[in-house]
Amino acid sequence: MQSKLPIVATSIFSKMTGLANQYAAINLSQGFPEFDTPEQLKSKLAYYSSEGFNQYSPSVGIKPLQLQIGELVKRRYHTKIDAEQMVTITSGATEALFVAIQAIIHPGDEVIVFDPAYDSYQPAIELAGGKAVHVATHAPDYAINWSQVHQLMSEKTRAIVINTPHNPSAKTLKLADLTQLKKLVMQYELYLISDEVYEHITFDNQPHLSVLRDPELLSRSFVVSSFGKTFHCTGWKMGYCIAPTHLTDEFRKIHQYVTFSSFTPAQLALTDMLAEQGQHVDGLAQFYQIKRDCLIDALSTSRFHVLPSEGTYFLLLDYSEISSLDDVAFCEYLVKEVGIAAIPLSVFYAQGSSDKVIRLCFAKETATLLIAAEKLCQL
Repeated sequence: MQSKLPIVATSIFSKMTGLANQYAAINLSQGFPEFDTPEQLKSKLAYYSSEGFNQYSPSVGIKPLQLQIGELVKRRYHTKIDAEQMVTITSGATEALFVAIQAIIHPGDEVIVFDPAYDSYQPAIELAGGKAVHVATHAPDYAINWSQVHQLMSEKTRAIVINTPHNPSAKTLKLADLTQLKKLVMQYELYLISDEVYEHITFDNQPHLSVLRDPELLSRSFVVSSFGKTFHCTGWKMGYCIAPTHLTDEFRKIHQYVTFSSFTPAQLALTDMLAEQGQHVDGLAQFYQIKRDCLIDALSTSRFHVLPSEGTYFLLLDYSEISSLDDVAFCEYLVKEVGIAAIPLSVFYAQGSSDKVIRLCFAKETATLLIAAEKLCQL
């Protein structure tokens, strides 16, 4: 049989987590929290499940959750949306990204993707018959060369995918970036897929510049968010997509044939959490900044060069003063010989990268971070 994704193999996340388990290493590779979901959210989930709310929900999501998301958008971004018409609940952000791409990409279309990039973008584009056009950014600043992006525009260019705060670089897009992005979107009548799953995790009092803040950009955008990242429940696979009505209509046509609907008792629990515990969202940035700073301080005597982390729960380390190995080999060395599992950055590039940079996840307990840093400081 001819494969539709011939070059896709086991993901780097599965590989490194498998090696971490095999070598009993501290797993700072895959991006999931070591700590648990808030108690109130778990108790609400148990309550609604025990009360019999275990059947299909409406395909678009339950209305109370849509309305709470609308209130969250209004509070955080000072934007009023028609939540019932614009919010669709999905089985995780990755489903939302996949469906958004399928909704707008046709065979022969090109989509601009910025490397290093989350690994689901390209397969979703290819399955829609499109082509991912990669624009590389590099350490230490991972700045986008907008002149290069302009040069890549053609009659085939259909959309741009952005991710801010960015995984894996931990950078955020600035106002100047969004200004250049908007010029491109409007000039070439492009669609925008804005992956904002770490939207509530930005550091040093810097606001998240969501596409939802700009009515003109939003008019051509799918904005994707994640409850899993916000409420430490990645295993629930709960997310949502906000888009203008004409794009939401197309999104929902496909969504109903992918998962149809998402986890009903979780939707009810999340509704209550948003209504009653808004301080959790508001405190998320400070919660993770404490962990970021803890890890940075603990690595201060190491030979690693720590790159700035502006958002997400990731930290990049340049190991060029420690080893001449490429980043994949260095990560294999770390997990087998040092007992630390990390992610090499080159796997997030279509053409690879010679930058000697690895990614650590600091969504871990303080004790775990300190033990990991002690091991890394010995190199």
